[in-house]
Amino acid sequence: MSKNIVGLARQSPRIEIGTPFDTSSLEGKTILITGGASGFGAGFAKRWAESGATIIIGDIDSTQGKALVDELRKETSNASHQFLYCDVTIWQSQVDFFRKAVELSPNGRLDQVVANAGIEEAGTKLNEPQNLDQEEPPEPQFKTVDVNLKGVLYTTHLALFWLPRNPSTSPDFKPDRHLLLIGSVASLIPFAGHIQYSIAKHGVLGIFRSLRATAFQHGVRVNLLLPYFMDTPMIHPVGRAFLAGIGMGKHEDVVEAATRFAADTSIRGRALAVGPRVKLDDNGNLLPPDAQQAKEISSFEVYAHDFEEVEAFTLRYVKILNAVEAGRGYIGWAGDIVKAICSPFVSWFKS
Repeated sequence: MSKNIVGLARQSPRIEIGTPFDTSSLEGKTILITGGASGFGAGFAKRWAESGATIIIGDIDSTQGKALVDELRKETSNASHQFLYCDVTIWQSQVDFFRKAVELSPNGRLDQVVANAGIEEAGTKLNEPQNLDQEEPPEPQFKTVDVNLKGVLYTTHLALFWLPRNPSTSPDFKPDRHLLLIGSVASLIPFAGHIQYSIAKHGVLGIFRSLRATAFQHGVRVNLLLPYFMDTPMIHPVGRAFLAGIGMGKHEDVVEAATRFAADTSIRGRALAVGPRVKLDDNGNLLPPDAQQAKEISSFEVYAHDFEEVEAFTLRYVKILNAVEAGRGYIGWAGDIVKAICSPFVSWFKS
């Protein structure tokens, strides 16, 4: 029996890094971004708004968030871009954020969700416990885990509720229900001295690897972006000194990789690590920086072969999910249409 479930899990073919892609598919879509007031989130918002998407940002930084949305509205002449206050560590704050985003969406739905909110190492140092011999030892503050993992779990949970409510309008039309998770190279390797950060980002990788085997059941495609240290103001001077001579990635390369995921609706279950730009020959061998006529890339696929040889439990479970989906068929599609038609009346009745 073959243990290759690439087809069963609906995983798309490997990404051809460096090939052009069309962003026109973003036009008219509503994209929700947590932590979108600055950094990568702001970069995503600007690029996708330029391509015709409506952006709804959730962040605790109201000043930067409102300023960014004002800029987006001015640059794109689209008054539907929105900023909403959201603390990703608080469940009710995210609930309210998603609910309000759906209300404000021009098309009454969410097409894509980007779990982007994150912080650097903060709070208690796990490996440096102190004063635990007191009568009432201080409770550790795992703020980085709260934001970078618990917050992502909340976002993912809500996304998997709201994205499937983006209905098909005909048997031939499939809506884009996309969840993009933002991890880090720390999802793959531990960052010395940044234990909470590494734990949280390993957790995001775990979310991705688990969901991409099952999310197809709800018509949701899940992808993962893993940036390396980027040449941005966020890098502390000490960090810059530590990275001296190693090289850092470019902010625009992360935005480009994320845009590929967002725009190419055929990409499902794939992960890209984004790092310093390097030059390769036709066989993928590393070349010197001054090499002429060489292919320069900054993105690399990771965990690309998980589904080519799986253990028995995963094989059986994914087959069961396929059987359930096949059983729904047109009945399931009709149910989506009924829900779409009835949802305004249900909302009115509840209010």
